[in-house]
Amino acid sequence: MRIFLDTNVLLDVIAQRDPFYRVAEVVWRLVESGKMRGFVSAISFNNVYYIVRRFSGKKRAAEAVRLLRGVFDIVPVNREIVDSAIDSQMDDFEDAIQYHCAVQSKARYLITRAPKGFPAGGLAVVSAEEFLSLVSV
Repeated sequence: MRIFLDTNVLLDVIAQRDPFYRVAEVVWRLVESGKMRGFVSAISFNNVYYIVRRFSGKKRAAEAVRLLRGVFDIVPVNREIVDSAIDSQMDDFEDAIQYHCAVQSKARYLITRAPKGFPAGGLAVVSAEEFLSLVSV
């Protein structure tokens, strides 16, 4: 199954952010073990790098993005995705890019900590907890 992880879920694992870390780590491990095929957008790399560097330094930030690169498939942000994000009715432009990258990846689920910011219909947008309750792993 193809799944797309939003940056906030990635950061929950990388930064071990409680109370979200444990369930996000289970989803991450499903990708790492090959039970799921995981996708992230190219913009997640700069977001993760920026946030991790700010709190943990440049070395840790570089390690974090290398880890992401090794586990997840990367969805490029191209003109089509940017145009779709611009034309969307979504309030948050970064979420719009993430959503359209998830659609581009043909993911069945977009897993995020903030599902309410995404449009309903088509692509299932769920929290990590909801995702794990929906699939048998």
